[in-house]
Amino acid sequence: MSSVSISELLSAVVAELGGERREGQERMAEAVWQAMEAERHLLVQAGTGTGKSLAYLVPALAYAAEQDRKVVVATATLALQRQIMERDLPLAAGALSKVLGRPPASALLKGRHNYVCRHKLDGGYEDQAELFDYDESPKGGRGSWTGSNLAQEVSQLQRWAHQTSSGDKDEFPGGASGRAWQQVSVSAAQCIGTKCPLVEDCFAEAARAAAAQADLVVTNHAILAIDAAGVPLLPEYGALVIDEAHSLTRSLTSARTVALTARIVRVAADLVRRLGVDPDKLDRVTRDLENALDKVPEGRLRQGPPPELAAAIAALRTEARAIYSELTGLQDASVTAKQVAQAAVQELGETCARLERAQDDVHWVDRFVNGLSALYAAPLDVADDLRATVLDRATTIMTSATLALGGNLDSAAASAGLGAGEWDGLDAGSPFDYPRQAILYVAADLPEPGRDNSHRSAQHRRMKELIKASRGGTLGLFTSQQAAEVAAEALREELDWSIAVQGEKALPALIEDFVDDPQACLFGTMSLWQGIDAPGVTCRLVVIDRLAFPRPDDPVMSARAESADKAGHSGFMTVAASHAALMLAQGAGRLIRSATDRGVVAVLDPRLATKRYGQFLARSLPPMWRTESLPVALGALSRLAEAAQGGAAGANSAGATP
Repeated sequence: MSSVSISELLSAVVAELGGERREGQERMAEAVWQAMEAERHLLVQAGTGTGKSLAYLVPALAYAAEQDRKVVVATATLALQRQIMERDLPLAAGALSKVLGRPPASALLKGRHNYVCRHKLDGGYEDQAELFDYDESPKGGRGSWTGSNLAQEVSQLQRWAHQTSSGDKDEFPGGASGRAWQQVSVSAAQCIGTKCPLVEDCFAEAARAAAAQADLVVTNHAILAIDAAGVPLLPEYGALVIDEAHSLTRSLTSARTVALTARIVRVAADLVRRLGVDPDKLDRVTRDLENALDKVPEGRLRQGPPPELAAAIAALRTEARAIYSELTGLQDASVTAKQVAQAAVQELGETCARLERAQDDVHWVDRFVNGLSALYAAPLDVADDLRATVLDRATTIMTSATLALGGNLDSAAASAGLGAGEWDGLDAGSPFDYPRQAILYVAADLPEPGRDNSHRSAQHRRMKELIKASRGGTLGLFTSQQAAEVAAEALREELDWSIAVQGEKALPALIEDFVDDPQACLFGTMSLWQGIDAPGVTCRLVVIDRLAFPRPDDPVMSARAESADKAGHSGFMTVAASHAALMLAQGAGRLIRSATDRGVVAVLDPRLATKRYGQFLARSLPPMWRTESLPVALGALSRLAEAAQGGAAGANSAGATP
């Protein structure tokens, strides 16, 4: 290996792919290799089209081979995980095996609940939740009886489980609902480990064994967060690559958020009761909890839980601890039933203990549509935690297409707990010619969005003009489901092209329909801002209805903004504007997905042009050709529509810029 450079290794892999040399990809690969060798943290912004997966996989595999130290790659999305495991890694490993002298070994590792439990399939976990149950939905949804559909889906899962070689949930054809998957899987806490009679045939254990032997392990942000919290899930590693690092803070926050409801306690009580242990006192404490929760207004609890609620939580923790001790002493109980009950009670006690530590968390109460309440706690800040549990453990490479908010990497470094001089940075750029391929149109003349939604009619008229000029081919990105639905309803009456709305069908089916029809329109909310790849003429117009600032009543975001203000920083810029910049960059990034794509990003929020923070947001975007002229945008879209009708070749020759 020492006689072959990283550039040569990358060239061998790219040649195997049939690709071409990319300067940004080579720069990134060299930087990743140097960071691993020097044990220096590295932040890399790699724009769409850079080929960042190979730019870190090649040096990571070379490092693992030369140093005999494992590398972990953590991603945020299933789509990227699949791309790495099914395409990039096999090609990279195949090409590198000729140089390294052996094929590098890789493995995919997920949480235990992502794998089928053979013991549960064989009836080892008796007395589990009934298949016929009421689906309790949170605010904004409706509960429903799901018995027959659920039983049918579980039967399909059971048949598939006897055919699969991996037991991986994501390989089940068509996908599995959470409630159905719960019937064939167990959590790490519910697993009976070496006591299981089928431990030798366990899918999850096989995945962990493969990870222990691999040179490179691919996992997700959630597993990384749990491992960092002290629950060992990952094998020892010498270097870590965090892809899609822009979402790491959100992933860590989500993984470390806890919830408490009366229903959670009742489920635990029922499991205890089935083992012959009397949960009468637990039932009484649950009623106290429910009554106390009902008295607390919905929203953020600035001083933590009020006295009555705090007392109920403390009593619940005490009772959970007592019941856990009683369960431990049971001699004749089923091993699996005892483990499941103990896991539920232990988690309940740990949640209560966490809720009592008010100084480091943000607390809030939500209401379900059926009137029931939930108490949540989330970490106020994850930077120090991330630094102590991840960055101080191994050399870390953080990369994303949208990491440089406001035009630099300082914000991303600070959110990870990195100070000046502790990291190196690189903007690898993009192979795309954004000034020639894309127009950024800002509708500076429209009214600013307001709470009364009076701006919507003007927005809809502007959308109509833009979509008519484009003759469809539009991805509409909205900050709320209601806004997407209202816009679709208003425009369907006035436009000839089909407009699909997220939620009308399964999202993969909606995206497939959109990609297949160059005149189709697709409207949706946050998952479409980040989760769609539609290269070619099918997406020539991206409409963004408004800047995606956090809701003013978002408990975690508002608390973090207040904390930044107290520390002498601008809470608005540190939290709200940074969030809006990230989402704007992600949304605008849906337009140009290949070197031949052309199109217009239309931002219908004038604040991007009229407010001082608009400059910060704009610097987070690729260098598109910018205009506030509606005729210019309409003219470009008309030319693109004509080219789209003539086929992809015509579209590729019709530049977006005027």
